[in-house]
Amino acid sequence: MNILFLGSGTSTGVPSLCCNCSVCLSDDKKNKRLRSSILIRNKGNHLLIDTSTDLRQQCLTNDITHINQVLYTHHHADHLHGIDELRSFNFFNKVVIPCYGNKETINEIRDKFNYIFNKNTQIGGGLPQLTLHIVNSKTFCLGGVSITPLDIIHGQMNILGYKLNKCAYITDCSEIPDKTKKHLKNLDLLILNALGFDPHPTHFSLNQALEMVEELKPKRAIFTHINHKFDHQKISEGLPEGIELAYDGMTISC
Repeated sequence: MNILFLGSGTSTGVPSLCCNCSVCLSDDKKNKRLRSSILIRNKGNHLLIDTSTDLRQQCLTNDITHINQVLYTHHHADHLHGIDELRSFNFFNKVVIPCYGNKETINEIRDKFNYIFNKNTQIGGGLPQLTLHIVNSKTFCLGGVSITPLDIIHGQMNILGYKLNKCAYITDCSEIPDKTKKHLKNLDLLILNALGFDPHPTHFSLNQALEMVEELKPKRAIFTHINHKFDHQKISEGLPEGIELAYDGMTISC
């Protein structure tokens, strides 16, 4: 199983609009962060987690020409609003793409993007061809990857993370319930959000993410969903062994 980081940034992306801080003005490519998303490639299957606002650019940059399925963590704009880009994959690959999420996310997709699912819609362009599937805590398989949806707290919202074989992807997280932690112990890889230095009502800070890694003890941890306060090189130099920052285009096998 191969994981490609399509984006490692927070909801504004990095550089942030209107900001003249040293990170936003940096020439380091690892300080250029599109909105967070990953692509899991396994035996020719391409499983996307979230259709970020930057999906078109991410696919062009990484020469992605097909997507087989989409897992959604939640319905916030930076994780959802690239959904219309899926219609290109429908058209050129002649496929319908199944999309998975919890009940709230699926309902929000139907509501926010009613034109996709309303059979009476009449527009000039093509429509994404998608099927929507509500998932619960039961493990299922897509493209040879074992997937367990995990309950995660994002401020006042209940969202999903995903355990993928012996790895896990947890983003937009401010708290991990005890029942979920049981699934996250001693993983080969934990991908976890670490927004910035300061406490935040809906995201782990760097210190909170480090504390969670110490508790869960994965063999390797990668922090993503990063804001413009983190200079990649400077922060990386101070991280404990086995913990690193994600960057756009990062590829790992697990």
